[in-house]
Amino acid sequence: MTLESLIAEYNNETGTTRRLLERIPPDQLGWRPHPKSFTAGGLASHIVDCVGWVDAIFALDELDLDPSTLRPYQAASLGALLTTFGEKVTRGKNILEGLDESALSASWRLKLLGKVRVERPKAEAFRDFTLSHMIHHRGQLSVYLRLLDVPVPGAYGPTADERG
Repeated sequence: MTLESLIAEYNNETGTTRRLLERIPPDQLGWRPHPKSFTAGGLASHIVDCVGWVDAIFALDELDLDPSTLRPYQAASLGALLTTFGEKVTRGKNILEGLDESALSASWRLKLLGKVRVERPKAEAFRDFTLSHMIHHRGQLSVYLRLLDVPVPGAYGPTADERG
């Protein structure tokens, strides 16, 4: 994988994600399909957090998480969520465009309370913790929209809603 291909994938996947986030009904941010599930707003906010991992991966050689101090993003409104998503996407794109190929193979570690949980090249960490994580939760959010009877936009081709 090259830096150019990662940037292209990032741009494509964040664009697809934005189209999905834009479909969330503002009055349904508190809706959840099951008591154990995120609310729609909580899930969408988590997706916004996923995009922020670009910075954590490429600006740092390791990230040591302490669950007692984690403060996940929680959007107050759909407008705020879309604004923050846009800002994080732009920041991520700028970071990626400022890298050289050697940054992709540099090692990155994720720790939990000082214990290494993951160690891999930054390109793989970016793919796992930013792109794949965002795509996974985007899939969940598409089901939320379907359950709310909101037309679902296509990700890799048209949906039943877009075919007519």
